[in-house]
Amino acid sequence: MQDPPPPAPYGSGRARDPVRTQAEIIEVAVREFADQGYSGARVDRIAERTRTTKRMIYYYFGGKEGLYTAVLEHVYSGIRQREQALDVAGLSPIDAIRRLAELTYDHHVAHPDFIRLVSIENTHRAEHLAKSEALSNLRMPVLDLIAGILEKGRADGTIRADADAVDVHMLVSSYCVFAVANRHTFATIFARDLLDPERRGHYRSMVGELLVRYLTP
Repeated sequence: MQDPPPPAPYGSGRARDPVRTQAEIIEVAVREFADQGYSGARVDRIAERTRTTKRMIYYYFGGKEGLYTAVLEHVYSGIRQREQALDVAGLSPIDAIRRLAELTYDHHVAHPDFIRLVSIENTHRAEHLAKSEALSNLRMPVLDLIAGILEKGRADGTIRADADAVDVHMLVSSYCVFAVANRHTFATIFARDLLDPERRGHYRSMVGELLVRYLTP
């Protein structure tokens, strides 16, 4: 026996496109979880802001935990898709690694909710990440990309022999995450906004240069 179709939202004369509906729910849920955390987020608020129903959200995602996991999968896939779209075939290893670092910086600055959600999931010791098969598979594309660049650089002598893909990913992420996650405390203490548009180009090139200097023999 097939599952019954999802209920139409209140006030709707016809059933909505389920793919579009789920995308709208996730878009609103990203902000709700980023602002309120997992514990403070409310499915009722998400339903109100999407003009749908709590019942429909539970139908699609199975509950609050399922929706939160779908949100994590969504935001992580965003950066992975940008990395996979990066064309480094015609670049030298040094230029390729610099381009990857700058792309990561651009993405993180443009998506502060991603940084908040990563921080929130760390407070939960990655228990939701650990349950998601989709998220466990998302780590490989970026590591494969970095490993390919490093292998090419080791072959032509431009990158140190002991360079490790996970270490490189950690260095780039730590720099980019810090700028977003610590923006307000850093500005309060040091009177400098790490996301000041006038200094953004400087910080963007800085992350690439730091990585290159680390990787250069």
